[in-house]
Amino acid sequence: MAACQTKKEEINFPKTDLASVPLIPKPIKTIPTGSAFGLDAGTAIYTSTTDPEFEKIGDFLSSNIKSKTGLDIAVNTASEDKLERLIYINQSDSVDLESPESYQLYIKKDSILLNAKTAAGAFRGIQTLHQLIPEKSNDTLTDRPMWVIPSGKIIDAPKFAYRSSMLDVARHFFTVDEVKKYIDALAYYKFNTLHLHLSDDQGWRIEIKSWPKLTEVGGASEVGGGQGGFYTQEEYKDIVAYAADRHITIVPEIDMPGHTNSASLSYPFLHYAGAETPRVRTDMKVGYSSFDAKKDTVYSFLDDVIGEIASITPGPYFHIGGDESHVTKKNDYILFVEKVGKLVQKHNKRMIGWDEIAQADIDPNSVVQLWNSAENALKASENGSKIIISPAKKTYLDMKYDSISEYGLNWAGYIPVDVGYKWDPETYVEELAKDNILGIEAPLWSETISNGTELEYLAFPRLIGYAELGWSPSEHLDWDDYKNRLAAQVPYLESMQINYYPTKLVDWKKE
Repeated sequence: MAACQTKKEEINFPKTDLASVPLIPKPIKTIPTGSAFGLDAGTAIYTSTTDPEFEKIGDFLSSNIKSKTGLDIAVNTASEDKLERLIYINQSDSVDLESPESYQLYIKKDSILLNAKTAAGAFRGIQTLHQLIPEKSNDTLTDRPMWVIPSGKIIDAPKFAYRSSMLDVARHFFTVDEVKKYIDALAYYKFNTLHLHLSDDQGWRIEIKSWPKLTEVGGASEVGGGQGGFYTQEEYKDIVAYAADRHITIVPEIDMPGHTNSASLSYPFLHYAGAETPRVRTDMKVGYSSFDAKKDTVYSFLDDVIGEIASITPGPYFHIGGDESHVTKKNDYILFVEKVGKLVQKHNKRMIGWDEIAQADIDPNSVVQLWNSAENALKASENGSKIIISPAKKTYLDMKYDSISEYGLNWAGYIPVDVGYKWDPETYVEELAKDNILGIEAPLWSETISNGTELEYLAFPRLIGYAELGWSPSEHLDWDDYKNRLAAQVPYLESMQINYYPTKLVDWKKE
């Protein structure tokens, strides 16, 4: 293909520096060569044809280019007489591509080569390429607009295999479109997982066909007294597919045995007699509800629920919650977690739970999510379980930035943008070996927010920092360097109409 590129005029590009482009997350290695690739109407995209997923990556890149520049770049169909510059997305078996999401970018004057072993790696690479395209064209180099991309080489791979945010759609319900917009932003910053908190005391948000009252009764309320809502299974499958197209895995969570008031309100036989009597809850209290761990009918119900959700969730994980079950007797709690763990295995999923589940005898294949107790995380790791690092005082996106924040809570403390960035998940728990860490997650609980605009206020810009903590090598984590790159994210945030919090800690680069 390179051989059939048409002869073109030599363009006198200005001197460039690939290493100075404000990429987030910061790549492992960037080697600038001082020249440039000119993206214009004479550019075409070609992809490896051995894997149809690679052609989808090419289409996705073409769509990104059109939305940013207006250029309509052909994918695998350009005619030879128009092909002047080439972007080639190549499925490579290079031994240098050590992980599934590794990629290499080689940017020259007449071509850009993206190497990746998998479509997921190629997708992470096109997010970097998307960030390399300048906001404005240079109209002085040729007789048509050209977007100048600095030349050089980028070698990149993620630090953690699991990089996630959680969205609580139970305390307040968020529409399919609001969730999709969040997914788009996650994809741009190389997250690969979205954890959906689908049930809690105040609302049940996923249709279960064998137990329809869960949504008819349990889905009709939310914090503050709104009308609630739920996803039909078709809507949920639409979210899952939309995320999959962006190489993001959906992790569904049904929180239990506590945080179960909405389920017990729908089906009273689930209720544990030592817990508060179920009623419509619109407050923010926690810890008062529980399933009855000794009833066989509870496990029959959960077998149906887990089975229906697992059947429409292609990802490997099912999250059982397990936190703040304060009214459940400890022995009952342990019994419950162990029995539900077996149900999750029955449906061919890998169990995730909040760190309290480490009190039980859980399968080593289970994953423990550290939100509160490092001791629980260490106990689980000694048993062979992997750990997701999500400490409330560092990663909870629903904590206020400061005392004058419009939304959020502060029970875990304030989390200004610098505090959210200036720590390392690899060393957060001193005794926890790096090999035991699956990754990082930034949860966004929704007690104080009720729509996408308010969601974005709490998530951005902190979510961007967690993207870097999950992806970039620890030696690259430098606040002074990061805050300058963060300041340059304004054009993207504004083009996506993301309502970010303009913290004074960052000198935002507004036009």
